[in-house]
Amino acid sequence: MSFYFSDTAVLLFDFWSVHTPTGMVLSVLVIVLLSMLYEAVKMGKAMLLRRALLALPRSLSRESLVEPEEGGTGPGQGRWFRYHVGQTLFHVVQVVLGYMVMLAVMSYNAWIFLGAIVGSTLGYFVVYPLLGRG
Repeated sequence: MSFYFSDTAVLLFDFWSVHTPTGMVLSVLVIVLLSMLYEAVKMGKAMLLRRALLALPRSLSRESLVEPEEGGTGPGQGRWFRYHVGQTLFHVVQVVLGYMVMLAVMSYNAWIFLGAIVGSTLGYFVVYPLLGRG
């Protein structure tokens, strides 16, 4: 198979069937937005990881390694677990978006491929500076 430029394609689902130039432009715009959202989720996951690492205890003293007493959890442990759950949810969303964009690109339509590249580039360009602020 090879990439081709055309205004017809079936993307992801049977109901997403494109037969007009306007439909292709809208489809490329959706792929651009999905790619940008993928980059935003990836960056959000990195910011959450940084916060989770800051929530861990600074030292591994004997007291922090001892099992907490029954019914009690350390203040850092609960916060770390919430960050871990958040990271897991971010990861699921990132995987779903990534596979959706990948499957759209596998239509071998060059316009869709270029939309994925442009969306990824714009998403990284827009969201990356936010990582330094987190």
